[in-house]
Amino acid sequence: MDKRVAVLVGLVLCGGAWAGAPEPIRIGVVASTTGPQADGGVYTVNGARLALDEINAAGGVLGRPLKLVVEDNQSTNPGAVLAFNKLMSDGGIAAVLGPIRSTETQAISPAIAKFGIPTMIGATDTRLTHANNPWLFRTRPHNGYAAWAMAEFGVNVLKHRKWAIVHSTDAFGADGAQALTDSLRALGVTPVFKQGFTNNTQDFTAVALALRKSDAQVLATFITMQTDVAILAKQMRQMGISMLWVGSPSVAGVSAMQLAGEALHGTWVALDFVPDADEVTRAFTTRYRSRHGSDPDFFASWAYDAIQIVAQAMRTSNSTHPDAVRNAILGVKGYQGVEGQYAFDRNGDGLHGYSVVRNESGRLVFVQRLTATGSGGDAPVATSGR
Repeated sequence: MDKRVAVLVGLVLCGGAWAGAPEPIRIGVVASTTGPQADGGVYTVNGARLALDEINAAGGVLGRPLKLVVEDNQSTNPGAVLAFNKLMSDGGIAAVLGPIRSTETQAISPAIAKFGIPTMIGATDTRLTHANNPWLFRTRPHNGYAAWAMAEFGVNVLKHRKWAIVHSTDAFGADGAQALTDSLRALGVTPVFKQGFTNNTQDFTAVALALRKSDAQVLATFITMQTDVAILAKQMRQMGISMLWVGSPSVAGVSAMQLAGEALHGTWVALDFVPDADEVTRAFTTRYRSRHGSDPDFFASWAYDAIQIVAQAMRTSNSTHPDAVRNAILGVKGYQGVEGQYAFDRNGDGLHGYSVVRNESGRLVFVQRLTATGSGGDAPVATSGR
């Protein structure tokens, strides 16, 4: 029987398989299941649950089933702190799946360090894993890689040197905009326009008008909220503003593409998860669609990989003790996840490159993979495949 089929059969048959078994290994989840970021939070929880179900169907970890304990952070920093502290107060949590939002991860980082618990994150603010917190592990590439990929592709492939940068002013957007500015300057390009805005902005008319006056050839964005991406795209289309758009992953989020429709067609995106990139991502997309009734995006993929990596670390170390799990995660090299091939560096970053995709009539088409050599990710090089 095919291994994937066996797993799915196991999911059906294992309803009572753990009756009377040892206590489950509890994995905490801090995610936005309500509030303005709930669209991504639902995908994150779904991705984690898919990984957990597959692991449990294959026998669990160390003879024990995994169990998710989900706490809603209500799409706020205080909510994230409350959710994390509740997980810690309940006790018995072996590892945590933290937020994908950088500002929320910043808010709980001191508590993560205090409790000393391995915490997997999808937040991409570069500084998060460079702030001497040994318990943070990232299963997405950080903003520095996204910025480099966007600049490299836009300047050297698209051949344009007049850039405008529009970004959210939160931790993610500010970090990404600065990283992109630095990457462009390394290529001899100084942005002609740079504008920040607060999340959940409803009217981008002023930004769009300023873009029109800027004489920019390329619009580059680091936007946190997918609704903001969609509103900006639609208002630019309504105002007849047309320019090349090279964006960070939110431009290719399922919600953004559904809300914006044709307004995002033709955009280029530096993306960490591409549903149709290879056999691994296609198989994951099929399983996710079968389970949840929709295609996954990066909100789901990083969480899926995070749970799988935690499980592998527990098996490798033959332990659920925080120190043992932490050391085993740092030792992960060459693990093929749906986000890419992992090689954790000393900072806790597991991935070191991005793919460039193009939105062609609502379908994401893989164009190029840009990766970095060396464990520190200090020497980016362009490659043609995954």
